[in-house]
Amino acid sequence: MSVRLFEEKEHASNYKKFRIEPQEEIINLIFSYLNERLPKPHGLAVDVGCGTGQSTRILSPYFQKVLGTDISEAQIEEAKKVPGSPNVTYSACPAEELPVGDASVDLLTASAAVHWFNIEKFLKEVDRILKPRGCLAFFSYLPRLEVHYKDCSEQMSQVFSDVFSILGRYQHERINLVRTGYKEIFEAIPYSDKIRVESIVTKIPMSLSALIGLIQTLAMFQTYLRTEPEKAMEMIRTVEQRSLQIMGASSTETVVEVWFYNVLVLACKPQ
Repeated sequence: MSVRLFEEKEHASNYKKFRIEPQEEIINLIFSYLNERLPKPHGLAVDVGCGTGQSTRILSPYFQKVLGTDISEAQIEEAKKVPGSPNVTYSACPAEELPVGDASVDLLTASAAVHWFNIEKFLKEVDRILKPRGCLAFFSYLPRLEVHYKDCSEQMSQVFSDVFSILGRYQHERINLVRTGYKEIFEAIPYSDKIRVESIVTKIPMSLSALIGLIQTLAMFQTYLRTEPEKAMEMIRTVEQRSLQIMGASSTETVVEVWFYNVLVLACKPQ
């Protein structure tokens, strides 16, 4: 069965505020792959496990219609609040039961989400809805990052490495699928035309407060918060204090450059 961890209203609100959208490096790889296999114009894209729509809205210029789906009604309600293109719609539903017709989808995406699904059932559903020569793109950032700031990047990166070491104790077993670079998911895809791209580095400027907010949206932090709320919030305060001291900064709005390491799986349904 799929895993449901992102359904509280407050979590959904923070998810909308702090989760990052797919970066240009990943989008370019996806469309280079798709355009080689399926001629334009492209009709329908479906973004599964869309959360609050960061990975859905970015698809709107490339398709006649874009549908974002998520099992969490709270996430979908937050997605609908964001002004967007009229060709983007949202639906609350399981990833394994998508509200679209057979052989109707040009591209199906899942950003930092597919590891939570029932993989076997989900891939059967993907095969049902993809057009012949339609493509899928599963991608995620890995549970590690680097933080770069002036001449103290190594120290800053260590601060957040310590955070992931603590949160690792509260990691759901499904995160192992991410840690291994989606190898098991890649192998489960029944198509012969498929590739897996590792170590895609995306470098994103963001404020220290936004980075700390992003950490708090992670499933393992949410588990830590539910299990030991005082310790979880003390960890956040410590991260903020250590970071400001290392940077010699007084404000959490100070901008750092965060390096994310990503994996991307692409596959094409046979003709």
